[in-house]
Amino acid sequence: MPEPASNEIARPSVIALTVRNKASLYAAYIPWLRYGGIFLPIEKSALLGEPVLLILTLMDDPAKVPVAGQVAWITPHHAHGNRPQGLGVQFADNQSMKVLKKRIEGILGAAMQSSKPTHTI
Repeated sequence: MPEPASNEIARPSVIALTVRNKASLYAAYIPWLRYGGIFLPIEKSALLGEPVLLILTLMDDPAKVPVAGQVAWITPHHAHGNRPQGLGVQFADNQSMKVLKKRIEGILGAAMQSSKPTHTI
C-alpha cells in the first residue's frame, strides 16, 4: 500500500458526541486547553496533533455543532484512577469555537469552579 506524500493534509477523523446533561458536560469539558476542548470517551487510537471533526450535540438542543480541533490529550486503556479511555480534543482557534467555548462555560456556570474530578484531571 503506498504511503501518503508528506505534503498531503491529513483528513480529520469525524466523531459524533452527544452530551446529555450538565454533569457529563462538566466531566468532558477541558477549560485549561488554550482554546477550550472536550474529552471523547472513545476506544480509538490517535496521535497528538491529529485533526478531528466532532459533531457535538449539547443536551436538549437539537442543533448539531461541528467542532474543528486536534487531539491534545490521550488517556490510554487502564489509565490511573479508573479514568475512561479516550481523546481530548482542543478546539480550533476560530470565532465559532470561541462562541462554543463561551456557550459551554455559560451552561456550566459555577460548576466551573468545582474541585470534583473530570475525565482528564
